[in-house]
Amino acid sequence: MDNSADGHQQRSRPRVGHIQFLNCMPLYWGLARTGTLLDLELTKDTPEKLSEQLVRGDLDIGPVTLVEYLRHADDLVAFPDLAVGCDGPVMSCVIVSQRPLEDLHGARVALGSTSRTSVRLAQLLLAERYGVAPDYYTCPPDLGVMMQEADAAVLIGDAALRASLHDAPRLGLQVHDLGLMWKEWTGLPFVFAVWAVRKEYLALEPQVTRRVHEAFLASRDLSLEEVAKVAEQAARWEAFDARLLERYFTTLDFRFGPDQLAGVREFARRTGPDTGFPADVRVELLEAVQHA
Repeated sequence: MDNSADGHQQRSRPRVGHIQFLNCMPLYWGLARTGTLLDLELTKDTPEKLSEQLVRGDLDIGPVTLVEYLRHADDLVAFPDLAVGCDGPVMSCVIVSQRPLEDLHGARVALGSTSRTSVRLAQLLLAERYGVAPDYYTCPPDLGVMMQEADAAVLIGDAALRASLHDAPRLGLQVHDLGLMWKEWTGLPFVFAVWAVRKEYLALEPQVTRRVHEAFLASRDLSLEEVAKVAEQAARWEAFDARLLERYFTTLDFRFGPDQLAGVREFARRTGPDTGFPADVRVELLEAVQHA
């Protein structure tokens, strides 16, 4: 073997992002079981930070929030049949409110997250479905503090699960599920994050990219087959019991097929010009590129 390849061997493991929220656990849990975890150089972080790293080129493959994917669609190729989304309720992207949503015009609404996709979806629904223009501001996702200063709050991820399942009922607050609101409004699934590969990495490593895609699909399928076990294990370390986590994992939609693509296109059509991408942005999928 040519020793000049040694340098490449040092960096041959793909740099892959991993969202630290519970919603991605089923996509990663199976990687350890199938043994493919060792083939990846994993970076754990928030959806926002991982999106930035993928766009910057610090990661080769990873989850990217929908808004950031659509903004950088020219540089990224999405993995088919792999996403974090919902087809109805999502449970972990919510608006918690002290008053009906139609009464929020001019009211203070706290954005407890920098996730541009969830925030943009909440703003879109409040503006177009409820006809209100609140006064938005960003702050840490602490529901008690938020409700002292705001009439409503947008929360995502584990903080949203905690707020909607534990804190909101205790404080007598209304919880509105963003996934359900979108589904009722458009009839379509919603996709919060997709998995994508940088085009330059795909050109260099098409086989590795395909293997990573297959590994995630296999991990997802194994996790959902053994979802009770995943939930049981997660419940040891989380503030939620196994039954609730199992419900959450099976509520989420990890597919990215024609219906999910239709949801993405509808979101792009409604938000693109105000959010930094064309209304008819082209979503390029891995197979389409490979078979071209």
